[in-house]
Amino acid sequence: MVQPSLPKLDRIDLRILAHLQKNARVTNVELADAVGLSASPCLVRVKRLEKAGYITGYGAEIALRKLGDTTSVFTEVTLADHRAQDFSRFETAIRKVDEVLECHLVSGGYDYMLKFLTRSIQHYQEIIEELLARDIGIEKYFSYVVIKSVFVKRHYPLEKFFDG
Repeated sequence: MVQPSLPKLDRIDLRILAHLQKNARVTNVELADAVGLSASPCLVRVKRLEKAGYITGYGAEIALRKLGDTTSVFTEVTLADHRAQDFSRFETAIRKVDEVLECHLVSGGYDYMLKFLTRSIQHYQEIIEELLARDIGIEKYFSYVVIKSVFVKRHYPLEKFFDG
């Protein structure tokens, strides 16, 4: 749902966002050509999308395997108690763990799904043990070590989700 204070996006805006998420280093002229605009109006739209917060940043994708071995682990976490302050305490603490790339509050048989990126399984276990020792409300956890990532999409199919 679009917030009332945000500008409504049209199909050109969605195309701009779709192209930028796939290649943020594209020149404005190339982007304009790809979305069917001239360069100046395209740049105005990109600046408007940035100012409105639709574009929150630009970054580089790093080939971690070239830097060395890493281990990805998905972890289901169940909290011991379920008051608002219990969720807040856990979220505040987990936000500070650099190796946690994602934290999702979920419905179902557990409370949170976390994605860790660590140097090794031993490194992951050290982090978990430290979290348990800090008493941030974890009752139990289940770990799923990633053997192979078949694919990881780094862009959203915006034009399939939203009308422009």
